[in-house]
Amino acid sequence: MKLLTHPTAALLLLAGLSANAQTGGRMPSAKEREAQVRLQVFLDSALFGPGKVDGLPGEFTTKAIVHYQMAHGLEPTGLPDSLSVPQDAPAYTEYTLKPDDRKFVGNLPSKPAEQAHLQYLPYDSFLEFLAERFHCSEGLLEHLNPSLKLDHLQIGDTLTVPAVDPFQIEDVRAIAQLPEKPEYKGRSIRIDRKERQLELREGDTLLASVPITPGSQSLPTPPGKWRIYGISTMPTFRWDEGVLNHGVRTDQFFMLPPGPNNPVGVVWCALNRAGIGIHGTNQPNTIGRAFSHGCMRVANWDVIRLVQKVTAGIPVVIE
Repeated sequence: MKLLTHPTAALLLLAGLSANAQTGGRMPSAKEREAQVRLQVFLDSALFGPGKVDGLPGEFTTKAIVHYQMAHGLEPTGLPDSLSVPQDAPAYTEYTLKPDDRKFVGNLPSKPAEQAHLQYLPYDSFLEFLAERFHCSEGLLEHLNPSLKLDHLQIGDTLTVPAVDPFQIEDVRAIAQLPEKPEYKGRSIRIDRKERQLELREGDTLLASVPITPGSQSLPTPPGKWRIYGISTMPTFRWDEGVLNHGVRTDQFFMLPPGPNNPVGVVWCALNRAGIGIHGTNQPNTIGRAFSHGCMRVANWDVIRLVQKVTAGIPVVIE
């Protein structure tokens, strides 16, 4: 069954017209932006990922609405009217930077040769740490905290943040091979490269969808029917310019240590196709808006939840 039975372009146009009608083509007011954040938090909590939470209407929020509607037997309009978003649910909460948070923030060299000498690839700022922890854009944090200098945050600073279930990097442990989960053997993943979406299904039931970054024309994500070979968390990464630029393995490479700024993020989900996998990223702002080197990039906050719902051996269909 094809998920998007309505033309996506038409859905995006319809949603865009609706958003423009509500705001008159201007930037949304604080109240309108809060309502949009509440919607994005609702979708994110159900693992129908709207991309980064930013309080603005956009392509991936619309796609998340469509997927959620179809998963729940609703007409896939791409408009939020039929969604039961609790209006008394908080859009925002507060977070105070703790001394332990400093463990995950530090100096991050830009060159792989220098990164390879580290034991861990941390966030390079508290702002990056907070944006990933709360699944949001740095721009939204700036909007919500105008009195703070976000490039000079300190332990003890309290910020307003989206009320998502936070991505807690401190809870992610390095596991070379996650154990198989027999109860998930009936599930499958579908990758839509054109729509830049990953769908998780159990039979005909859609369980989740998140935006992805697929490969480019020169290094495409390979279409076909594959399987998950194995799943690891906090992986190391073999950085090989020949592989990244030309798909050819060379002897000039660097082994990059684990951490949120590892190029494959905090999860590597290998397929039974050498060198190809579903993985996290150190650049969540590029999800759905750039190209990978053939793999499927997913935001760390999405992929860590996704692998809790799948197991090795299930099919991955790439279209």
